Amino acid sequence: MVTQVTSFSRNGLSDWLIQRVSSLIMLAYFLFIGFQIATGIDYTSWRALHDSTAMKVFSLLAIGAYVSHAWIGLWTVFTDYLTEYMLGSIGNVVRPVLQIAVVLTLVVYAIWVIQVIWG
Repeated sequence: MVTQVTSFSRNGLSDWLIQRVSSLIMLAYFLFIGFQIATGIDYTSWRALHDSTAMKVFSLLAIGAYVSHAWIGLWTVFTDYLTEYMLGSIGNVVRPVLQIAVVLTLVVYAIWVIQVIWG
């Protein structure tokens, strides 16, 4: 059995499950935020909500879900569509460069969100 080193998990079923669970976490987070906005929350209540530890953990969980969901999705697109057949001889160079760029971007986003939440 071939193990993909660049994949987020060990097999396709794990990747599929992580994507489904992460999408449910993001859906719950955005529905909750949308509900708060729709009810006409004022600044002091909004600030108190986001200062609570539960909301910080929920936001951290949401950013973790976002990062894992984005990485699995983009890894799949890169491995399916950025092949040597599609890009010619530079395909084996372009794909790793793009994957590194995506990983760095997602790590920077995650660190930024963590700084905003816990800073």
